[in-house]
Amino acid sequence: MNILITGNAGFIGFHLAKSLMSFKEFKIVGIDSINDYYDIQLKLDRLKELGIEVENEIPFKTLLKSKFNDNFSFIKFPIEDSEYLKILFNEYKFDIVIHLAAQAGVRYSLENPQAYIDSNIQGFINILETCRKFPVKHLVYASSSSIYGNNTKIPFSTSDVVDNPISLYAATKKSNELMAHSYSHLFNIPTTGLRFFTVYGPWGRPDMAYFSFTKNIISNQAIDVYNNGNMKRDFTYIDDIVDGIIKVMNLPPKKKNENSNKVPYKIYNIGNNQPIELKEFINILESKIGKTAIKNNKGMQPGDVHITYADIDDLKKDTGFDPKTKIDVGLEKFVNWYLSYYKIVIST
Repeated sequence: MNILITGNAGFIGFHLAKSLMSFKEFKIVGIDSINDYYDIQLKLDRLKELGIEVENEIPFKTLLKSKFNDNFSFIKFPIEDSEYLKILFNEYKFDIVIHLAAQAGVRYSLENPQAYIDSNIQGFINILETCRKFPVKHLVYASSSSIYGNNTKIPFSTSDVVDNPISLYAATKKSNELMAHSYSHLFNIPTTGLRFFTVYGPWGRPDMAYFSFTKNIISNQAIDVYNNGNMKRDFTYIDDIVDGIIKVMNLPPKKKNENSNKVPYKIYNIGNNQPIELKEFINILESKIGKTAIKNNKGMQPGDVHITYADIDDLKKDTGFDPKTKIDVGLEKFVNWYLSYYKIVIST
């Protein structure tokens, strides 16, 4: 079975590839533009963990084989390049596409909206069009809990109306779901969107709050605590996210046939189903680091939401998904990785 992972040098894409490499029946190709939205070296080091290593910069549009696993390869190029996508699909005849490449981040969408249109809209339509021209058994793509906006009904359910995004990032993700539905309806392409809820863990994104909090607490710098920490987030550990993706990957929606006109389209929440207050989250993080944070309390940030809380009943029922990692365990694993990766020793 041939699998394409877009955004392979990203946080989730890296962990997913690492997990799938343990299955001998999968032949995996990863792609990524390796842009400079955050530290490129972190992305290159993730790839190094997968056996993709070059002496200098990774060459453009060159297939690189993993040193650890013959069934994993990587190619550097952006999903905005529709012509090269066609070449890739034509060569590998992918069975499954797991589309994780996107411009991430709510706050950055206030600064650079064009990046979100290029990657999240143009890039996504390129993926859909290529899946149409080179039919796949299943397209799984990343949506986001951000599309719920300031939804007052909790927990958030995929049956909720989500027509009022409060950030451009959220608007692009809602657009992805609508675009996927139209392609599933018109071209009978099985698609599944996953609304991720605040993913955290080792090898995470430096723009995420838990990552920058850790950096600042260790270096005795103040952390910005928005809304005075009176927000709740459904923090979901990366291993649970990967487990959920793999379960969904193997369960494509059934195509339309003479007996059914149901569109082969699904949306799932994928979260921990246990939101905690940001203040409590910081307290746990302080205990794992062994230092107290200097807090710079601020008001609510534009585009932020007060709470995220995933109703995961459908995902549990259909796939058996069951997140197991408690927040204190997950944060301890992240802090241990952080100290090891950046070669930090905390003096007591």
